[in-house]
Amino acid sequence: MEKGLSGGSMASDAVIVAGFGFRSGASPQSLADALSRAAGEDAGEGTVDCLATVEEKASGEPFGSFARALGLRIHAVGAHALEDQVTTTQSTAALAARGTGSVAEASALAAAGPGARLLAPRAVSADGMATCALATRAAVKGSIP
Repeated sequence: MEKGLSGGSMASDAVIVAGFGFRSGASPQSLADALSRAAGEDAGEGTVDCLATVEEKASGEPFGSFARALGLRIHAVGAHALEDQVTTTQSTAALAARGTGSVAEASALAAAGPGARLLAPRAVSADGMATCALATRAAVKGSIP
């Protein structure tokens, strides 16, 4: 599991991170639907470089099997990093539980690193079990795309 976005070689001009928030009953299909809704028309292969979510859910299921199916690494985001992010969405449940307005948005921003910006507010899966937001930042020489 990836703890940061550094150490690889640059392959593109920007890094795109898909951040996720999800309930304990979410399935890989819930996560896939949230990603598809967040990516919209750009949901083609290769759109996302890395997946991110809160530390305690990053190594568990269904997130692990979802990441393996996509062939993407996982960035585990710590609680303090979530709280430091400014999110577009302001969910009272997320604020109470995690100290952020959106776990998906905060995870994406934190994993993308300094200077990251959201591509759009979070998207919610049809079953309401998962949210996804995409964040981007310009790639820096030597950073993992």
